[in-house]
Amino acid sequence: MQTGEVVHTLESIDGSSLNMTTIEPRPTSHRVATSDDIELNTYLEIAEGDRLGGDSPSVPVRTESIVILDFGSQYSRLIARRVREANVYCEIIPFDAGPDVLHLQDVKGIILSGGPNSVYENGAPLIPSWVFEAGVPVLGICYGMQALAHQLGGSVVAGIEREYGHAQLRLNGVNHPLFKGLDTSVPVWMSHGDRISEMPPGFLSLAFSENSPCAVMGNESMLAYGIQFHPEVTHTQQGDQIIRNFVHGICGATGSWTPKNFVRDSIFRIRQQVGDGKVVCALSGGVDSSVAAALIHRAIGDRLTCIFVDNGLMRRGEAERVQTVFASQLGVNLRFVDGTEQFLSALKEITDPEEKRRRIGEEFIRIFEREARDIGEVDFLAQGTLYPDVIESVSPESSAAHKIKTHHNVGGLPEKMDLKLVEPLRHMFKDEVREAGHELGLSAQSVNRQPFPGPGLAIRIMGEVTYEKLEILRAADWIVVDEIKDAGLYEQLWQSFAVLTDTQSVGVMGDARTYQYVVAIRAVVSTDAMTADWARLPYETIARMSNRIVNEVPEVNRVVLDITSKPPGTIEWE
Repeated sequence: MQTGEVVHTLESIDGSSLNMTTIEPRPTSHRVATSDDIELNTYLEIAEGDRLGGDSPSVPVRTESIVILDFGSQYSRLIARRVREANVYCEIIPFDAGPDVLHLQDVKGIILSGGPNSVYENGAPLIPSWVFEAGVPVLGICYGMQALAHQLGGSVVAGIEREYGHAQLRLNGVNHPLFKGLDTSVPVWMSHGDRISEMPPGFLSLAFSENSPCAVMGNESMLAYGIQFHPEVTHTQQGDQIIRNFVHGICGATGSWTPKNFVRDSIFRIRQQVGDGKVVCALSGGVDSSVAAALIHRAIGDRLTCIFVDNGLMRRGEAERVQTVFASQLGVNLRFVDGTEQFLSALKEITDPEEKRRRIGEEFIRIFEREARDIGEVDFLAQGTLYPDVIESVSPESSAAHKIKTHHNVGGLPEKMDLKLVEPLRHMFKDEVREAGHELGLSAQSVNRQPFPGPGLAIRIMGEVTYEKLEILRAADWIVVDEIKDAGLYEQLWQSFAVLTDTQSVGVMGDARTYQYVVAIRAVVSTDAMTADWARLPYETIARMSNRIVNEVPEVNRVVLDITSKPPGTIEWE
């Protein structure tokens, strides 16, 4: 994967923010994301509760798959991304999961992730026996390698010197398929305090580094391999090639997980699941719900009805764009609801961010409930859930529903709405969804849209939300996005937007003193929104944004730049 320095800085092993150079325009983007429709989905999830019956359609039976056994690594998703980039389907499962996946999919290989433990500690997670009995190649990464050595008769000890950061991997002169296409010396990224002091019987050292005599080991009869470094991070040059070599060269996966095949298979599965039923979809205008709706519409046509609620909190031209794309261009049966007055009335005199979210959630459910009832008999509810959402939902403490449920104590849909879920994207990452969107013929504007929060501009206005403030923010935000796009930076950034603060400052415009609002510019780079760094925008771009805002938006006389990373800050201001 060819990425720029922006992405590199966010995939360091220790999770720290590294210094970045100024962003330069580039033609492609490799953002990886959780669902930007996540709050809208969660409004519905909370409202439906346990009344949703049935299961979501699974990946087609016997799909070529790589299983990633997660030992608690914060980079398991990155491993999955690299496998998917090799056009091979994969799933992340907990280290203590049973062997069911072996029966559900055509498992070609197993990858053991890194983790924070030491294998010699009491209670350290271990590799389940079914992994060794599966008869497929196994690749252990960092802790996964140490667990292999520990459980197969080798020895793992605390290292005299810890090895964190860049290291030089040197091959032992063997022409091994794991190293196909690699240089004899490869820069890699290490992050370990333990080391293998004695390899298990039958294993050979295939590569070494200055502090790791056994940086790569392998047992050809077992088809078991271990690597001490992290090939999934971009700091390891040619790391993606190592993973490709494993999944293609050693495991024999053919690479059939492509957007074209996914779209074809999804249409088939949707038709199987829905049959002659009807589907309702809450359309937010985001990438995920848009692609999900386009897929379902391709599968069942007019039996899909999309409900789009304009809450009055959207960016300039957003509601019109959604109507144009879905009603006019795609011919989707779209029910458009202008709820501006209803939402603004609910937000009157409300300044607390969490109360804003709660009220927006309540109003959304109230309108959606009314519209769905008017449609008549409906059998299924479509949602744009993505694979990262599914991964997070494995742990109740980290699930999207758990997090957002504390923000939105919303009401429920009518008891008679015994809906089943249709989630055609639940096995996909964000960039795969974008590729599927292109395959479906969605416009680049729809597919490459930056994430936008469910509560909309309400959480980008500090204090009470009013129509006047919304218009001020829309004007300022339009300028920010316009200049970002003009500089060719839009698809490099995770998000870029304006914030209307509740601060007013003294200024001088012409011969008069002014007392107007302060607008903040927020632009960040990220791979998954869990962490983010502020974007080093070119000074010329910042200057143009500031100059245009104070000249074109009369209510603003000062512009500031937010240079806070996440953590400690959050991407949104509220």
